[in-house]
Amino acid sequence: MSRGESHIEEHDLVRRLKAKDRAALDYLYDHYSGALYGVIFRIIKKEEVAEEVLQDVFLKAWDKFDQYEASKGKLFTWLLNVARNQAIDKTRSKEISKGQKTSGIDNLVNRIDSEDYIEQRIDGIGVKEVLNSLPEEQKFVVEYLYLKGYSQSELAEEYNIPLGTVKTRLRMAMQTLRTTLGLT
Repeated sequence: MSRGESHIEEHDLVRRLKAKDRAALDYLYDHYSGALYGVIFRIIKKEEVAEEVLQDVFLKAWDKFDQYEASKGKLFTWLLNVARNQAIDKTRSKEISKGQKTSGIDNLVNRIDSEDYIEQRIDGIGVKEVLNSLPEEQKFVVEYLYLKGYSQSELAEEYNIPLGTVKTRLRMAMQTLRTTLGLT
């Protein structure tokens, strides 16, 4: 595979990753790292630590790829869960817990930059088209929970949406997405 190859079908990518194809790992990184970094950065809030966690995510995905089961969900969803778990684990570490409470203008600028980067990268994996099939309020909830790393309670509090409404919109969106993607 050339570095410039623009699209590999997910089932082919999974097959190649299970076969430990390094070029497939490069493709995975090139097409998924931006969106995953955005989620990690939203949780970690420190650029250098978020980059380290992103590398850990891809190492873990490479080492444990045999644990991925396509029948249980999309590759991106699996990677997203690995990324969120790694980021949450990192925030619980002693290294992070001491300095995490301070947040300055640099973090705000980095967050805005990473959000722009997420928008550019999710197009390459087909997420944007699928999300556009959702009603606007459901799309908003999915984007903030899965692509921007908000928790349900953070989203509810920050955007003044009742928590129950966030959960309902997410549940309805997931049902629609399962149907759209042929997973039901």
